[in-house]
Amino acid sequence: MDEKKSPDQLMDGKVGCIVSVKGLKDNWQKWSDHHKEHQKYNPFSHDTRPLAVVPQRGHDDYGKPLQGSLTEQRGKDAHTHISREVQELCEVIKDIGVQAEKQDESAISVEFGKLFERYVTISNKLVGILLRARKQKLVDFEGEMLWQGKDDHVVITLLQ
Repeated sequence: MDEKKSPDQLMDGKVGCIVSVKGLKDNWQKWSDHHKEHQKYNPFSHDTRPLAVVPQRGHDDYGKPLQGSLTEQRGKDAHTHISREVQELCEVIKDIGVQAEKQDESAISVEFGKLFERYVTISNKLVGILLRARKQKLVDFEGEMLWQGKDDHVVITLLQ
């Protein structure tokens, strides 16, 4: 009844289960190779070999994610999302704004307090979106930052 086991086989503790030493070595080698590959991407490993060429300060690619990386895709998605919010803000200003009497007839303006009351139901980051829209030269207003209550009477003018 006792089967003769070859020297490269052993019992793994379960009745009737025989595991070859060669199989264990293969599994260990696969794990080891996978772990070495993982450590190349781990910034905390002691492996000092550079995995990829890192752009240096002054080069065109410095400060930008690698082409085709998930980071690059997330950046593009975020840019698309913010651009959509800026366009939505401009539409809200058109809807609730009034024709500016001081400037040309096509300019539309609204006070920050009125815009805040209307826009707060759409987004809780109105000031950030306003700053982005001003950077893109879509709106203009006085001051660096707008504060609810304090700057309610600041006029925001839609430029396009």
